Amino acid sequence: QLQLVESGGGLVQPGGSLRLSCVASGFTLDDYTLGWFRQAPGKEREGVSCISPLNTITYWADSVKGRFTISRDNAKNRVYLQMNNLRPEDTAVYYCAADRPLRRDYCSGDENWYAHWGQGTQVTVSS
Repeated sequence: QLQLVESGGGLVQPGGSLRLSCVASGFTLDDYTLGWFRQAPGKEREGVSCISPLNTITYWADSVKGRFTISRDNAKNRVYLQMNNLRPEDTAVYYCAADRPLRRDYCSGDENWYAHWGQGTQVTVSS
């Protein structure tokens, strides 16, 4: 059974950092595009970033550019989201997602494209 499990969320003060991790089981991530999405209270889920099998990276949310970094470690079957200089508006449930693209450089910010999802991890930025 294909499964994604996120970890690393928590409560952090503004300006702080967190590193989210998402581990896959039941499949290997080498051929998958991986995405991070987030959903704040009362808002729709939005794409944050994605990374293709060829490590093509896109940051979909302008507000995270320069502060968030996506990376993958295929040997550990994990994808990470390093979040620095966190702001209260980054408060959300963060989800990782995965799917196999036809092109290995393909990266999508459309949640409907991804077939596999984790359960989410809560990130709260507050003083």
